[in-house]
Amino acid sequence: MRRFFRWFFALFFVVVAASAIYAAINFEKLLDRYAPFDLREEPNWLTNVQLYYLRTSPEKCFAVLTRSGVSFNRQQYPLNERGCGFEDGVLLTKQSVSYGGGVLRCSAAASLVLWERHVLQQEAERVLKNKVRAIRTLGSFSCRNIYHKKDARLSQHATANAIDIASFTFEDGSSASVLKDWGKAERGEFLRGVRDGACRFFGGVLSPDYNAAHANHFHFDMGWWKVCR
Repeated sequence: MRRFFRWFFALFFVVVAASAIYAAINFEKLLDRYAPFDLREEPNWLTNVQLYYLRTSPEKCFAVLTRSGVSFNRQQYPLNERGCGFEDGVLLTKQSVSYGGGVLRCSAAASLVLWERHVLQQEAERVLKNKVRAIRTLGSFSCRNIYHKKDARLSQHATANAIDIASFTFEDGSSASVLKDWGKAERGEFLRGVRDGACRFFGGVLSPDYNAAHANHFHFDMGWWKVCR
């Protein structure tokens, strides 16, 4: 009987280990089959894993945007000698919120849409009883180093992996500016809420709390370093 149980538990362990290895190797395929990514659905514990896979598969990212009802045009900018450029660019079009143009890599655009749908509008309604109509940005793609310093590394903007946001216009015509309203009452609460919520979907989120260079805008990027300030 003891021998039977030893063999039984050994076999059970082998089956569990094999199943775990199979799941780890095929996790991306299993996600696509049983939990297809849709940006309209409420984010959950799998969302950041799914965003990670979008970084490594542009075609999958384009398919997710289409599945999620996002209108966009593909864009590309061949890599130059400095390492600036991208092949999987997206220009968002006909969205409920106007971004005023600006190209992002597909995975960054997916994160931006998640933020817009599940953070931005919710915070606007919760705090200001309003809806965001337009976002004023300070740019996304720019072939430059961090802080424009000659001896610094390339910025996330150099590969369209980041966007800078300066202010928001609401449906009633009012607005909230990072420069003018940060730290104030209701508009300040709204701005802090959308900053904090962005940390769920972006790697780097910088605000006036970070340094003086960000006194007039939020910086969102898809870099691998996690920072939320």
